Amino acid sequence: MKKTIATLLCAAAPLLAWAQATPAGLWKTIDDDSKQEKSLVRIVDAGGSFSGRIEKLLDPTKQDAKCDKCEGARKNQPVTGMAIIEGVRKSADEAWWDGGTILDPNNGKTYKVRLTPKDGGKTLEVRGFIGPFYRNQTWQRVE
Repeated sequence: MKKTIATLLCAAAPLLAWAQATPAGLWKTIDDDSKQEKSLVRIVDAGGSFSGRIEKLLDPTKQDAKCDKCEGARKNQPVTGMAIIEGVRKSADEAWWDGGTILDPNNGKTYKVRLTPKDGGKTLEVRGFIGPFYRNQTWQRVE
């Protein structure tokens, strides 16, 4: 019996690791310049299209922050609860998720985005880019 349970656990381990190797989940964002923890972003999968919202700003002095540099419907809206990732799908070679956009509420600009799970899904490399120019951040999985 012990041998059967051990065998099942060993067989299930790769599946559990794969399940965590998606961008879906709650992530702690880390600023690429200051290395400070900034926010919690929840990324969800809605039928193969991933989107993400800011659930919480970690700086207590910015809890009521508004996106004053955003344009359109996001202009002067609360940053907490704001959708910042939209339309991301798994790539053809299945190494990352891309094809969508990410908003930087600090400057109001929207960039193309690539999300690449690393370390078995414990971290997420987030690349925002315009043409050949890009910025990377490494987010940490919370749940």
